This record gives sequence, C-alpha cells and structure tokens, in this order.
Amino acid sequence: MRAKIYLKLGDKVRHLNYCRWGIGEVIEEKNSSLPGGLCLVRILFEDGIERSFINNLDNEMCCYYTGIRLIEEFSIWET
Repeated sequence: MRAKIYLKLGDKVRHLNYCRWGIGEVIEEKNSSLPGGLCLVRILFEDGIERSFINNLDNEMCCYYTGIRLIEEFSIWET
C-alpha cells in the first residue's frame, strides 16, 4: 500500500496553533520504501527553527491533523 503524501519539497505552510512560528517551507522529504515505514518532512519556519513532522495522511499523527496547513500562493492581480 502506498502512503498518501501531504506535503512536497518547496511547499509553504503555516501552523494553525503556533502563529508565532511564522511561515514555513518544506526543505526535506524522507519517504520509507518499507511497508509501514514513516514518511517525514522537515520544515524551516521564519523563527529560524527546523521542525520535523509525519507526512502520511494515513497516519493519525500526520502534520495535517496536528495543524500544518498549506498556504495557497495567489495574487488578486493575476487573471
């Protein structure tokens, strides 16, 4: 069974409960090739701290369920 990956390298994110961390960017992905292995991402936030999170939507501790959200980049001036 393949893992359902949430974030990919270069994605911009924020945490719902920790606004003081600022905006973060995914700087590393690690995906296990073993069945049941972990998929991890490392995110560098504006506060200068790198934090690691589980990146598999099938895992109840996935970063999405703990409050990490993608930031949709768009401009109101683009058509």
